[in-house]
Amino acid sequence: MKFSKYIKDKRYLIIIFLVTYILIILNLLAYKTDKYLIISISLLLIIMVLSFLFIDYFRKKKFYQELVNNTKKLDKAYLVLETILKPDFYEGELVSDILFDINKSMIENVKIYEDQLIDFKDYIEMWIHEVKIPLASLVLTINNHKDKYSKKALNSLRRLEDSIDKVLYYVRSEESWKDYFIKEVNLGDIIKNVGLKNMEDLLDNKIDFKVFNVDFNVETDAKWLEFILNQIVNNSIKYKRNIKNSYIKIEAINDKDKVVLKITDNGIGIPKSDLKQVFDKTFTGQNGRYKIVSTGMGLYIAKSLCQKLGHEITIDSVLNSKTEVSIIFFKNNYYEVLK
Repeated sequence: MKFSKYIKDKRYLIIIFLVTYILIILNLLAYKTDKYLIISISLLLIIMVLSFLFIDYFRKKKFYQELVNNTKKLDKAYLVLETILKPDFYEGELVSDILFDINKSMIENVKIYEDQLIDFKDYIEMWIHEVKIPLASLVLTINNHKDKYSKKALNSLRRLEDSIDKVLYYVRSEESWKDYFIKEVNLGDIIKNVGLKNMEDLLDNKIDFKVFNVDFNVETDAKWLEFILNQIVNNSIKYKRNIKNSYIKIEAINDKDKVVLKITDNGIGIPKSDLKQVFDKTFTGQNGRYKIVSTGMGLYIAKSLCQKLGHEITIDSVLNSKTEVSIIFFKNNYYEVLK
């Protein structure tokens, strides 16, 4: 709060004072009042007005400066009223009450939209579960009658199933704490499920699925981790190179305070310029133009779920050589004490 602007705002009050002061002096001179008395009265009037202005300024400055500073510091500016003291002047009380009413109205409106969003998410989840039943039936029918249906139809159903899973996990990722259960699981068991799920695609694309040294227990949610690994393996299959010895290699490294799971492939790789953005929502990069089916959501959801599970995920790549995704499982001493 600048004093110059405060004085400018009080210009009408100052003008009224000056006019009144001049009229008082003229009246005193008209009645031939002693000049020393006139000087004394003038000094008293000036001191009175200046005292009023300074006291009023510093009272208001403390409140407004605190309001501005706290608003800038807060991530959620609407909580600023919780960080300041109630003002001791009427204008400040009005501002405080108005901000309170605005904040209350905003919270009520946000609550309405949140309820609508929750209802929509619930509907999407219900719809997905309903769709999965006939979809699973179609996959089973095609697998049992491969002579009647083309492999292209089965591949299309698999892509549809994967897309539906992405929608489900994306919807749940915002409130994943309601759905996941962290416990000690074996990495080898999870990777085995991932290999079986992707077996047909691996065989069709002639990709060797190599697994080494993964018999380690980590604290995670098996279902969420399986989805994360599926997204990584799917990307490795999708972006394979047209070479004879294509492979996906999975191995784990056991460290003192962590287990690092590495998924490496010798596919087309990722350009260096795209590496910093591969986990961004809907980012497809140069490889996205190479593959039309790319949505840029798989790695984004994987990153989001890893953060919520307390894991770390990184990616490194050399163009036309390899891509390596690392998932770091930190060992939780608190969990070990309680279990």
